[in-house]
Amino acid sequence: MPDIAPASLPAPPYYAVVFTSVRTAGENGYGDRAERMLELAAGQPGFLGVDSARSADGLGITVSYWKDEESIAAWRSHAEHALTRTHGREHWYASFSVHVAKVERAYGFLRPEDL
Repeated sequence: MPDIAPASLPAPPYYAVVFTSVRTAGENGYGDRAERMLELAAGQPGFLGVDSARSADGLGITVSYWKDEESIAAWRSHAEHALTRTHGREHWYASFSVHVAKVERAYGFLRPEDL
């Protein structure tokens, strides 16, 4: 099995929150805070998984997966997450967008020798 792989998810339906961002210059504590947000999100009811990537030029895409819209709303209203979002606007992001989508179909591929 490879060290990295897409999130292992249940059969649909479920929801995907797509967070696309462009970072500002400098680390400014971003890595530690991102790690904390992942740890916190993973402990929330309804959290299913996450996929994330960032290019060398600072474009990042993080997709978090959730059981339902109520789980997404609860995460959005979590106090520490709200404070981190505010800090992100002030220090880490030049721009970002958020898209919420209901996943109705999903499929994948795994090369047999990588099983």
